[in-house]
Amino acid sequence: MSHASSKKVIYAALVGNLAIAVTKMAAAVWTGSSAMLSEGVHSLVDTGNELLLLYGLHRAAKPADAAHPLGYGRELYFWSFIVALLIFSIGAGVSFYEGVVHVLDPKPISDVRVSYIVLGLAFVFELGSWYVAWKGFREVAPALGYVPDAEYVEAAIRSKDPTSFMVLFEDTAALLGILIALAGTAAADWLQMPVLDGVASIAIGLLLGLTGAFLARESKGLLMGEPADPALRDRILQIARSHGRIVSVEPVFTVHLAPWQIVVALTLDFPDDSRAVDVERSFASLEAEIKRRCPQVVGVFIRPQLQR
Repeated sequence: MSHASSKKVIYAALVGNLAIAVTKMAAAVWTGSSAMLSEGVHSLVDTGNELLLLYGLHRAAKPADAAHPLGYGRELYFWSFIVALLIFSIGAGVSFYEGVVHVLDPKPISDVRVSYIVLGLAFVFELGSWYVAWKGFREVAPALGYVPDAEYVEAAIRSKDPTSFMVLFEDTAALLGILIALAGTAAADWLQMPVLDGVASIAIGLLLGLTGAFLARESKGLLMGEPADPALRDRILQIARSHGRIVSVEPVFTVHLAPWQIVVALTLDFPDDSRAVDVERSFASLEAEIKRRCPQVVGVFIRPQLQR
């Protein structure tokens, strides 16, 4: 996904979550609903998360300098990891705590119609944000070996761009959370059991905890460094094996610094009568060829060895 597409998805989620958060918090104060308050906190956390993702994209786009010769690409992975931790800690923690408090001291929801209206509108707005995120995810899905009936989780695991799946999973959790809040509100109202409102809040907390844990695991893997797609590694091997006086190529080592930044390391075998100047020229032309045919490669490190 390009920077422009990533930002479009995040901006859509940001605007939607901010509007929904303000509405939910106002409704929570008016009605006293625990589930509504949990949903309000959830939307506030999501709003902050979108800002952090935008900041991560901005930092990751900085050009390389003396302090960071390979660029700032991993800033995006770092901030994505922070976003996942916020979902797990604040979003899930506050929702779970609020639910437990309301279960221990249940209070009836006042003016339940407001809760129904707000949750219904929130679902519509959140669905629009989810659709934008889903379309953005589908843009990169073919490169992940994704087909329409495949699992989104599997495609997210393959992805090297956290913005391509993080917003989608956030919005999916938000839609499920709204349905849980609606079910809890309706049950508490119809059965005259206010404790069910707190139970719904606990369920929302568990949902956010699972979502945050999954996103944290994927972001951690990217932050530690994951290899490039096998197709790209095969392309680099093909380029090296068909180049100049190179006799053989050892397995290629690759690592993502960012979705669009990859570093490559190669060990190349040369004939034992190769001159140093010939090896140097081969290095320079091979590096230029790899970067030309694989634009996402930002660094190529080559170690020569003579054929034995």
